Amino acid sequence: METPGLVVHGEAAPFSTALRSLVNNPLYSDVRFVVGQERQEVFAHRCLLACRCNFFQRLLSSEPGPGVPSPVVLSTVPAEAFLAVLEFLYTNSAKLQRHSVAVTFGLGQLQERCVAFIEAHSQETLRTRGFLELSAPALLPLLRSDKLCVDEAELVLAARSWARVGAAVLERPVAEVAAPVVRELRLALLAPAELSALEEQNRREPLIPVEQIVEAWKCHALRRGDTARGTPCRRRRGTLPREHHRFLDLPFK
Repeated sequence: METPGLVVHGEAAPFSTALRSLVNNPLYSDVRFVVGQERQEVFAHRCLLACRCNFFQRLLSSEPGPGVPSPVVLSTVPAEAFLAVLEFLYTNSAKLQRHSVAVTFGLGQLQERCVAFIEAHSQETLRTRGFLELSAPALLPLLRSDKLCVDEAELVLAARSWARVGAAVLERPVAEVAAPVVRELRLALLAPAELSALEEQNRREPLIPVEQIVEAWKCHALRRGDTARGTPCRRRRGTLPREHHRFLDLPFK
């Protein structure tokens, strides 16, 4: 029986540093991208992208013709995001800034995986600094999700904390910062006592449009699920049961 050879592992840091030096480096580059609305030119290496990512393997499967190949145009992907993806593919690590978080890129598959992770770890995620630094477009798909493992009362508190941070950074009113996302909160899931407390707090610190709170009270007053069907009354995976939910007749799907 042949004796297995000795496996020698080199240091990871110099290897990663060497590969990082090739990110967006025209040296030995054999593929160019034009990314974002600014049409920034980005240089890459075909074999490395293809072996690291199925998307690029399919994208770059055809052999380039003679002469200088035409660049691959990715006009819907911001350059900052694309460079972060390249850095990860080259080095297996990447430093993401607040405005280059994956869920804001418009990259469907990557966004879905990020949302799925947050859905499974909802309570832990809501307590992180990263959640407070999400952009409004990044927060929207989370608040629209039925699969968040968190109760609506806790989600309202998290949304208020998020809006407060944004208001401080942008020097704008809390309600103005919250406006693009707050409609996704399902206030009708709250019990009457919770809704009253929220209404009182909303008077002191406006966050939610008054008409949205009125709509939630209407669901309670009517006590009929067929008049309240829709997202505002649909339970999430983490919604805690309340007595009035039986009138909504909207089990989690």
